[in-house]
Amino acid sequence: MKITDVLRAEHAVFHNLFDHIETAVPKLKTMAEVKVLAAAVEKVHAPHSKTEDDLFIEPLEPYFDQMGQQETFHDEHEQIEAALNAVQKARTLKEAKKILLNAITASRQHFDKEERIVFPMAERILKAKTLSELGEQWLCRRQVGK
Repeated sequence: MKITDVLRAEHAVFHNLFDHIETAVPKLKTMAEVKVLAAAVEKVHAPHSKTEDDLFIEPLEPYFDQMGQQETFHDEHEQIEAALNAVQKARTLKEAKKILLNAITASRQHFDKEERIVFPMAERILKAKTLSELGEQWLCRRQVGK
């Protein structure tokens, strides 16, 4: 399986999670509930971001550099992670909800950019064999984590 197929599949799962969070957050009554949701997103987002950075973005960095976008994707991952961490430090329920929903919005925008621009670019630039090898590396990483 190509790494782009793997990442698209992960994005589909994230979009379902984001849909749930966007529906649930306005109804939440406690900080603990909001913090648990943020922690859950962070727990699944962190390995996804690391995979993208290590296996996917790295081979494309020369092309991002030509486009003047080399740091953009790394920075966006870090900003999303920082926002999810900020939920844990929020002082009010209203603030925690706002930070979490902003992190979800930023994630959706980031995923959209990857799906519209980065994945198609990778499929044009990288060989099918390379994309499949990167998919195998993803699988090996997931098996090590078990």
